[in-house]
Amino acid sequence: MDKKIRILAFGATAFSALYAQQKPNIVLIYADDIGYGDLSCYGATRVQTPYVDALANNGVRFRNAHSAAATSTPSRYGLFTGEYPWRRKGTGIAAGDAALIIKPDRYTLPKMMKEAGYATGAVGKWHLGMGAETGKQNWNERVSPGPAEIGFDYSYIMAATGDRVPCVYMENQRAVGLDPKDPIEVSYTKNFPGEPTGKDNPELLTKLKPSHGHDMAVVNGISRIGFMKGGKSALWEDENIADSITVHAIRFIERNKDNPFFLYFGTNDIHVPRYPHGRFRGKTDMGYRGDAILQFDWSVGEVVRALKEAGVYDNTLIIITSDNGPVVDDGYQDEAVEKLKNHKPWGPFRGGKYSTFEAGTRVPFIVHWTGNVCPGVSNALVSQIDMLGTLAELAGIDLAEAGQFDTQKHLPAWLGNDPKGRDYIIGSAGSLTLLTRDWKYIEPNKGNAYSAHTNTELGNNPEDQLYNITIDRGEYDNVAVENPLMVKFMKQILEEEKAKGTGLEL
Repeated sequence: MDKKIRILAFGATAFSALYAQQKPNIVLIYADDIGYGDLSCYGATRVQTPYVDALANNGVRFRNAHSAAATSTPSRYGLFTGEYPWRRKGTGIAAGDAALIIKPDRYTLPKMMKEAGYATGAVGKWHLGMGAETGKQNWNERVSPGPAEIGFDYSYIMAATGDRVPCVYMENQRAVGLDPKDPIEVSYTKNFPGEPTGKDNPELLTKLKPSHGHDMAVVNGISRIGFMKGGKSALWEDENIADSITVHAIRFIERNKDNPFFLYFGTNDIHVPRYPHGRFRGKTDMGYRGDAILQFDWSVGEVVRALKEAGVYDNTLIIITSDNGPVVDDGYQDEAVEKLKNHKPWGPFRGGKYSTFEAGTRVPFIVHWTGNVCPGVSNALVSQIDMLGTLAELAGIDLAEAGQFDTQKHLPAWLGNDPKGRDYIIGSAGSLTLLTRDWKYIEPNKGNAYSAHTNTELGNNPEDQLYNITIDRGEYDNVAVENPLMVKFMKQILEEEKAKGTGLEL
């Protein structure tokens, strides 16, 4: 009896119980700024991603999958908590010295996986803050709270994100390779006396120069956001970031191959500053942005290879997705704009990172699990906000007593057996949006309609916006005036959702 028939015969509850008995390993590969059209399995032609494509060809590739927000920090917040980030203040793009945004008493995805008997690991990009108080971290000691306090047994993470100081790795919340005689100091308000900056010392920018912003502390020939002093022995080299975090992801797999494990692998690719390893630079005709896509694909291939060598590949559920839509120029002169030509990172959609339009949150989403998915292409409406609920369903965990969530259970859809998925998703990027399988509503917003820095349509409009997204022109024809009842209906759903709250304080 195949799995699709099992659902019909036994119901979703019995179906998920069958999977809970298997206890598959789970590897979540969370790309950064990779858009719907950036991978060859999603239609890209000027860059090839064979390792990702292999998983897509033997798994489920989703056409209508969404991140929780159109930027990094809120998407990760939603991913780990199962709560829409717009419900909580302080979930916007985090500064490099931000306190931990997810409070330790929150129920989280890694806590749930631990409850289910999994070893849990976080490797790579973090960007959720660390420490109890913004700007008060002692980067020369163990910084707490951090990944461990929200459920990760092991962590090897970038302290914040690539374009923000401190530019160091934190292993189990301690800076890697730090010389205690050269302590780290960080400030987001003023520079330290005598420290060079990208603005005042452009001659030191030997690898990348900023196009807008990003002109403060100089680390590894690239200027960043924020000021930093000391910690010279602990500083990363941008060209080696992918190698370093991939190696530590592989080591986590090797250490835990004999027991169920959950690995969150947040890649730095393809976020700025883009400076891939020399073996990838120049391998595409799209500049460093295209080369970074190749580097991301390599990381995926290395993780797959490690799973196979450990003998656990067939019993590992692999999810590949991205934290938000694409951006081309996000602050550095890396030829991404000049060499973009006919490549469309946003695919057929409007907008991109930071935007309320579809390309802001519609992202690649691939689920692979040998013999347990119905391979093919799915049009089901799915959301990363359901990572908690769906993996709880897989692991046999009842979330009823864990608190109130926005997350839902959609295991059949994620495994390719349910063609519908969610009824609707609420997105956020300045304005709230409500997306169904047929319609998209965007709340009125008086913000800028366009970002000149990133060349992105932000989607803000002081009027109601309603789009029939099933037609070719999608978000280009606002039909709100012609469909007042649909606008009223969508507004009512949003108002009801806003009134819910969660009863949980950040």
